Amino acid sequence: MLMDIIIAALVNFFTRALPFIFFKEGNVPKIITYLGKILPGAIMAILVVYCLRFTDFSTSVPFPEIIAVTLCIVLHKAKHNILLSIGGSTIVYMILLNIM
Repeated sequence: MLMDIIIAALVNFFTRALPFIFFKEGNVPKIITYLGKILPGAIMAILVVYCLRFTDFSTSVPFPEIIAVTLCIVLHKAKHNILLSIGGSTIVYMILLNIM
C-alpha cells in the first residue's frame, strides 16, 4: 500500500513538472497558450451541466440548485477563488437539501 502511494505521488509530481521542463519561458506553443486560456471555463461549464443533469425543472422549482449555482457565480466574481466558490456553494447546497 505504501508503494502505491509513493508511485501515485511520483506520477502526480512528474505530470505537473513535465510542462515546465519541456516548455521554457517564452517557448510555449500558441496552441498550449490558447488551451490554457479556454479550457478552465469550458471545464467549469461541463461540470455545471454534469452536476445539474438529473435536476427536474418540469415538476417543481429546484431552489437549492438555483441558489447554489448563483452563489458559486457571485462568490467567484467577488473573490476570484475557485476553492471558495465551489466549497461555499457546495456547503450551502447541502444545508439547503437538509432543511427543505
